[in-house]
Amino acid sequence: MKDLAPEIFRQRLLIEGRYGRDVGEPEVRAYLTGLAAHLGLRAYGEPTVHSPGGQGKPGNQGYDAFLPLVDSGIALYVWTAARFFSVVVFTCKPFTPAAAVEFTRRFFAVAGEPEFASF
Repeated sequence: MKDLAPEIFRQRLLIEGRYGRDVGEPEVRAYLTGLAAHLGLRAYGEPTVHSPGGQGKPGNQGYDAFLPLVDSGIALYVWTAARFFSVVVFTCKPFTPAAAVEFTRRFFAVAGEPEFASF
């Protein structure tokens, strides 16, 4: 990927996996705020959580959530029927990807290791 703005520091991390615990709106909120705190990232608002509530395909039901950060944001997507999650951390402040992956693995009780890509 060509860096179109080398003067702007950006770090991105995608983590995906199958979770092994119950996940509802309280857990979605706790994950977002917990991950930000764990990485030393500052939120400037509360998590916004949406659930389509029966709209769309049954297999796509779950949660779409976002936590605004002073240095960008964290987006989380949860498919409850498949017990699958996908999280994107996008920041203008450096963080340790391994710390985010380990926090996520523990929080969601992921069997094995979650998949991730960092750039």
